[in-house]
Amino acid sequence: MLESSFGLNFFLKTPRRKANNVRFIYLRVTVDGVPKETSTKRKWDMTRWDQNAERAIGNKEDARALNSFLDSFVAKVHICKSEISFSGHTLTSQKIMDFILGKNVPKGKVLDEFQLHNDEMLALIGKGEYAKGTLDRFLITKSHVQEFIRFKYKTENLEFRELNYEFVKDFDFYLRTVKNCSNNTTLKYISNFKKIVLRAIDKDIIPSDPFKNFKGKKLKTNKKPLTKEELFKLEHHDFSTSRLGAVRDVFVFQCYTGLAYIDAFNLKPDDIKIGIDGEYWIMTERQKTGSETNVPLLPKALEIIDRYKNDPLCRKRGSVLPVRSNQKMNAYLKEIADICGITSELNTHKARRTFGSTVTLANNVPIHIVKEMLGHQSVKQTEEYAITEQQSIGREMQGLRQRLISKENQGSEISMETILRMEQELNQMKNKLMTIDKAS
Repeated sequence: MLESSFGLNFFLKTPRRKANNVRFIYLRVTVDGVPKETSTKRKWDMTRWDQNAERAIGNKEDARALNSFLDSFVAKVHICKSEISFSGHTLTSQKIMDFILGKNVPKGKVLDEFQLHNDEMLALIGKGEYAKGTLDRFLITKSHVQEFIRFKYKTENLEFRELNYEFVKDFDFYLRTVKNCSNNTTLKYISNFKKIVLRAIDKDIIPSDPFKNFKGKKLKTNKKPLTKEELFKLEHHDFSTSRLGAVRDVFVFQCYTGLAYIDAFNLKPDDIKIGIDGEYWIMTERQKTGSETNVPLLPKALEIIDRYKNDPLCRKRGSVLPVRSNQKMNAYLKEIADICGITSELNTHKARRTFGSTVTLANNVPIHIVKEMLGHQSVKQTEEYAITEQQSIGREMQGLRQRLISKENQGSEISMETILRMEQELNQMKNKLMTIDKAS
């Protein structure tokens, strides 16, 4: 960036009436030929002023005090000039004058900007912009940032100019240790906070990005769906309380429709419609993304809908299912898992994964069809729900066994080369399967 031409001058401004020699001292700042001036709010006798030096004449105490004041003004201007230059922004006389007059002082508090962001997000909920769950995550992030500022800096707020790489690293460490967050949860909170910082950069509140040198890598998590055996066990268990039975039914319904918790909660009778094939479908929009969801209803899902058509809670809420709060659903699902002997964690999102994997992909439903039913934006999202490599290998091995048995039963002659090739293929699959089992 080219260096701007810059000038700074003090002068005594001549009043309209020249009744006496006492006049106001003015400061003029000129950048690239554009001048801006303002009063220093100090007066001085013109007979004791050296315009060439732009300072008061003499060593009297009042002259020394004035000259010291003017020197501090110069220092203030040069600090502003340096900050603007280092930030990469264009230097103007107006920006310097705004700095001198304190017009840019009120902005710059971290938690104030965070609150403004959250308030804007709250106003856009229900207007196709954000889901409440997204706001909740930013509210939690703000709470963590606030607690961290109190913990490390012993204050209630910080200015953005105080943020640096050390702040980011220490916040990362705080989340992992004091808050005991996992790696991926930590990085999610940091990502949310970075959004606030980037807003501040765009608004010229902070000149540089403190996250620039921060590197974090998400770990791939193995979120397994229910197996078909686990799903069968869950479906056919006879619970002693209607409460657990209803929670199980909602979960199973999700397993056969792929609905997320909030979409199952909001499901209304009007969302059940006759599709192009003459069968019942769910036709609605995902609350999280607003994307269209069209899912044909399988027999198990229809059976559950029929079971609760006269349920008091459903009638009161005008809903299809007696869905409780997500917190209660997950608490009851843990209890259900213990009763049914399911060792993996049960939660409402596991049902959606089970639909995407065990119910659809494992039964050869094409992945692009599953993507549409799940309301995903891309196939890449759906691939995370895909059946595990272990399931794929097991299915291929079963097919190989059937081919070998079929050949044997037909009594046909198989060449030694073919037998060796099949045995080698079988052993490779077994070894791969053992490797996966050990890794998991």
